Amino acid sequence: MLYPVIFKPIFKKIIWGGSDICPFKGLTHCEEGIGESWELSHVEDNFSVVDNGPLAGKTLDELIREYGPQLVGSKVMQRFGKTFPLLIKFIDARDNLSIQVHPDDELARKRHNSFGKTEMWYVIKASEGAALYSGFSRQIDAGEYVRRVEDDTIMEVLQRYEVKEGDVFFLPAGRVHAIGSGCFIAEIQQTSNITYRIYDYNRKDAEGNSRELHTELAKDAIDYTYQEDYRTHYESHKDEPVSLVRSEYFTTNLLDLDSSLKRDFSSLDSFVVYICMSGKATITDDKGNELSIHQGQTALIPADTLWATINPSPDAKFMETYIG
Repeated sequence: MLYPVIFKPIFKKIIWGGSDICPFKGLTHCEEGIGESWELSHVEDNFSVVDNGPLAGKTLDELIREYGPQLVGSKVMQRFGKTFPLLIKFIDARDNLSIQVHPDDELARKRHNSFGKTEMWYVIKASEGAALYSGFSRQIDAGEYVRRVEDDTIMEVLQRYEVKEGDVFFLPAGRVHAIGSGCFIAEIQQTSNITYRIYDYNRKDAEGNSRELHTELAKDAIDYTYQEDYRTHYESHKDEPVSLVRSEYFTTNLLDLDSSLKRDFSSLDSFVVYICMSGKATITDDKGNELSIHQGQTALIPADTLWATINPSPDAKFMETYIG
């Protein structure tokens, strides 16, 4: 019988990584420079491994092959096959990440036989003055983009946002973006590892080499549509779901809880993911399963679950994500 599952984190040591991920997750023995913790992954060579219950030790790939629609939902399987469609991460940026863009499904399929990458960020913590980049600060076209990459002025036309805890950004494929130093975020994205690097601040590696830029590939992937504001605006309410993102790739709600909340999944036909961003809770489902989850953990609720009740500690905070 399927039950709510927690996976072992997959830590990524990266040159720009900080030191916040392990303490955030309540772990004491961790290397410095962990830039990412992949909480739920079906990326090739990075399959998440179950960390609780009778299925412990099995990979997400094995679960999908064994349980299929019971785990992910019939409609999800029809659309994505045996690929789990979302990748969930925590990201801790001690340094600025490169300016980048991701292709949409059509372009990614044509060039890489891959899904595209639409994603979202939720800022868990930010140092004073920490910023993110999302979109252009004014209208430009492909020709101006190429010229500005070549003459090192591309940063002049990117929209910069100083950020704080709770800020949300939805990043459809094609939107130029970057995470700045001092940002600790939760990221939900399509299962895809295709990234086009646009600008890297002229940084050199230990051998004095610049990282490869993908100027031409990115040119055709960028959505040049200008918007006045790229931030997601919402009003938080206690003990009820608050909509953050509704897209064809995922729906995400914020749950800021002091009291018990029952969630009805009977008509959803999708898995549900809970990312715990503060506090802790016990999740009980219609099959009698009970899962304890705390800050820094991510739980996968199988699609055959009819309902689940979340019994939180005061000020527990979750992102709830599913397809549909």
